Amino acid sequence: MGILNAIMGNSSEVSADKIAHEFEPILIEGEVIVKSFKLIRDMFVFTNKRLILVDKQGITGSKIDFMTIPYHSINYFTKRSASLLDLDAEILIWIKGAPEPIQRDFRKGENINDVYKALSTYVLA
Repeated sequence: MGILNAIMGNSSEVSADKIAHEFEPILIEGEVIVKSFKLIRDMFVFTNKRLILVDKQGITGSKIDFMTIPYHSINYFTKRSASLLDLDAEILIWIKGAPEPIQRDFRKGENINDVYKALSTYVLA
């Protein structure tokens, strides 16, 4: 089902063990990955200290942007569900001091709820 979710643009949960080697160089001492979701090539990575948004760019995906967002910097966040005419759903995250929210799009499906629930768990803790 993971391949089908990736093709359809749905997020799928990825085990921390699978991606630990990729993130080892950027994690600080005592930081561990607690939950992660893959959305085609992009990722939401939740650690015990921050949210890391991974944006793979270009045709080959060799250019990678790692955006760190400390949980305490998140003012609020929104989930916009897909509608009949608009098949995409979105998560918007407002960061302290940033005029515009960070937006990540999801294809129609329930998996956005898993990411939203994880975001709620770590920001509201």
